[in-house]
Amino acid sequence: IHIQHIGITKVTTDCIVNAANNHLYSGGGVCGAIFKAAGYKELTAACRNINYCETGNAVVTPAFQLNTNYIIHAVGPIWIDGQHHEPELLYRCYQNALKLATERACHSIGFPLISSGIYGYPKKEAWETAIQACSDFINEHPGYDINIIFAIPDDNTLQLGETILNQHLKEEDLIKQINQDQLQAAINFFAD
Repeated sequence: IHIQHIGITKVTTDCIVNAANNHLYSGGGVCGAIFKAAGYKELTAACRNINYCETGNAVVTPAFQLNTNYIIHAVGPIWIDGQHHEPELLYRCYQNALKLATERACHSIGFPLISSGIYGYPKKEAWETAIQACSDFINEHPGYDINIIFAIPDDNTLQLGETILNQHLKEEDLIKQINQDQLQAAINFFAD
């Protein structure tokens, strides 16, 4: 998992993720930039063929004029108060996007920070869920090599993401070390 200071349409990966709305219409922010760069007419037509995507799910279209193979349209939740399944829906959003990427043999994927723009998801919580979902996916698919890049053009959001990612990696290392220590203790116990 890496975080880059770059716009989502400029990242060089096998596929990129669009922070989509349920009806897959061109919107503002990330979504608008992707439609413009891919070719508004072509991408709109492809999205009209799909028509709808449930919150927490994802669908795929060709990338048209973008320098990538696919656009995965992932529909994140609108933040209400954190008590309306927002974390679970956002987590599923990342997991479903990664599943679609692997089904298409993509070994690199570019994500925006889904739901953290006009959908109002607090950035700290959005980062925590994004990093956990991606990390869990990597751990659950140890035989599949995938490079996950978060394309973040905003300095403050990028710095927050790097802080949370580093903290997550330290916690993972600590858990691995504890598991190794427990395993060694068990081996020593049975060896005696």
